[in-house]
Amino acid sequence: MRDSHSKKHRPALQDGVFYYTASMSLPPNRGHLATEQQHEHTHALDLISTIDCVSLLSKDHDQAMTAVQCATDSIASFIDALTPRVQKGGRLIYIGCGTSGRLGVLDAAECPPTFQSNPEQIIGLIAGGDASLRTSSEAKEDVADGVSPEYDRIKLTNEDTVLGIAAGGTTPWVIGGLKIAKERGAMTGLITCSEVATSVDYLILLNTGAEPLTGSTRMKAGTATKITLNIITTTLFCKLGKVYKNMMVDLKATNDKLMDRAIRIVSTVCELDRESASTLLSDSGGDVKIAIIMHSCSVDLESATLRLAEAGGNLRGAL
Repeated sequence: MRDSHSKKHRPALQDGVFYYTASMSLPPNRGHLATEQQHEHTHALDLISTIDCVSLLSKDHDQAMTAVQCATDSIASFIDALTPRVQKGGRLIYIGCGTSGRLGVLDAAECPPTFQSNPEQIIGLIAGGDASLRTSSEAKEDVADGVSPEYDRIKLTNEDTVLGIAAGGTTPWVIGGLKIAKERGAMTGLITCSEVATSVDYLILLNTGAEPLTGSTRMKAGTATKITLNIITTTLFCKLGKVYKNMMVDLKATNDKLMDRAIRIVSTVCELDRESASTLLSDSGGDVKIAIIMHSCSVDLESATLRLAEAGGNLRGAL
């Protein structure tokens, strides 16, 4: 499974630092990738004024939103295939390196407090492990079968979906990881900002073009990726009944901000003043959905809980 180029192109480890040596073969040429091209309008990036630099970089991010909007069909197709798998107990697993990996871990981490989802339902895996969230470990991304131990740890199954995130679309750790996932029977997808030939079930191409700082995909490629991941999980949890109207009725009120939001949701849906909403929420055990059912259906805690369970956790169905 190991990439035939992985050893001869991998830098040597010396005193905790990776080095390339003159005796080593040249690494694969990635100069053809869209994310490695030079931006035609930023050749003087190091010379322009501060205000011009800020203006140019902010304006350039318009392409991130355009790229996501142009990928609407492929994003929707992926979500439609993902949803029934998650409903049956499958998981969504992000795999990525560097910025891409961090964005996947971030999106996965934000789902439980937002949707009160099981932390194991959306999982983010990054090359180099959690230490790579703070300290870069670029050499790890050259190992094509490097994700295998992580798959073993989380017990990847054919019910799961693995979504690779690689702006350039060629990262061995990600592409190799997708191949392994496919061999294990999982559904696969790839978010990339370059047109690449790789075998996945669902390809999401975000055409963000050349970066203003050549090759720095932490910029608009990263922005487009973040937007796309937000869209995927928000839409998924809408379909799973975690949202009522446009409110996060399954939020977990673990601090003052979220408790305030929970009170305001109950107040809005039930048309109650803040104090009454707070009392109702307390009577429901802090469960926003149960509180709303208790008030709207004029039932007690036990009956509301049963009604919600019979609706599969879907508030609209329970009402």
